[in-house]
Amino acid sequence: MSEFFCGRGPADPGLALFLNAGDPGLDLLAELVTALDETGVDCLELAVPFPDSPTDGPVVRRSADRALAAGVDLDAVLAFVAKVRPALRHTRIALLADWGHSVRPVGLEEFLLRARDAGADATLLHGLPPLARPRYLEAAERIGQPVVTTCYPGSSPEVLAESARFASAYLYLVAHYGRSGTAPPDRAALAPVLARLRESARAPLAVGFGVRTAADVAAMGALGADAAIVGSALVAEVERSLETGGDLIKELLAFTGGLRPGPADPHDEQPLGEQQLNE
Repeated sequence: MSEFFCGRGPADPGLALFLNAGDPGLDLLAELVTALDETGVDCLELAVPFPDSPTDGPVVRRSADRALAAGVDLDAVLAFVAKVRPALRHTRIALLADWGHSVRPVGLEEFLLRARDAGADATLLHGLPPLARPRYLEAAERIGQPVVTTCYPGSSPEVLAESARFASAYLYLVAHYGRSGTAPPDRAALAPVLARLRESARAPLAVGFGVRTAADVAAMGALGADAAIVGSALVAEVERSLETGGDLIKELLAFTGGLRPGPADPHDEQPLGEQQLNE
């Protein structure tokens, strides 16, 4: 399996989390990312904030607005990644950026070069025009920047095949059409698609949109996913903690800790980095 995910099996798949960079503020976010790394979170999908996302629900859109109001832009996010990534022992960072807001203004190849040089382990582009996709995939391969591809259970066979073929970090199977955080995953629709993608995908398969609880995470593993992606539910916890003035890091670690079962056996309790070295 790719270095992105280190699940312990179908009942305990890998875990990816989504956050907007700048919500919480970058200094506090750096502390949070370090803490998540220490708990063994596999991947952080870190978004360069952009306004009025058509694929995100109100929770994520409010989060992006807070980050934008704080002045967080592509330069700030790349500097953040360059600062925190070298110290992470387990967590990988997949940098999510919107084509129109963040990528096109600087140029595709310049964006990819800067993402790679900052230490982003993968890039995931939002709103990428279909006509630009071949150029993006070619440039990423040439530059050496792994990519996350996306598809839906209802995508055409051609799109499913392309997503499986070109995913070099992981393939993000978006559980349903619509906005994030608005509906639970349709498990009956996901199972056959995961099986089909498994036949040709070389990278791990991750499922997101509507994944909110430990039961949801385990269900994605049981359906055949290598990892589950939790986004809106985590962002809602950020918003709640900011509004109440609570201990944000403590509260978010409690939430993320509740997304996975306890160790499968006593041997799993050793530090994750040591465990991986011994395997």
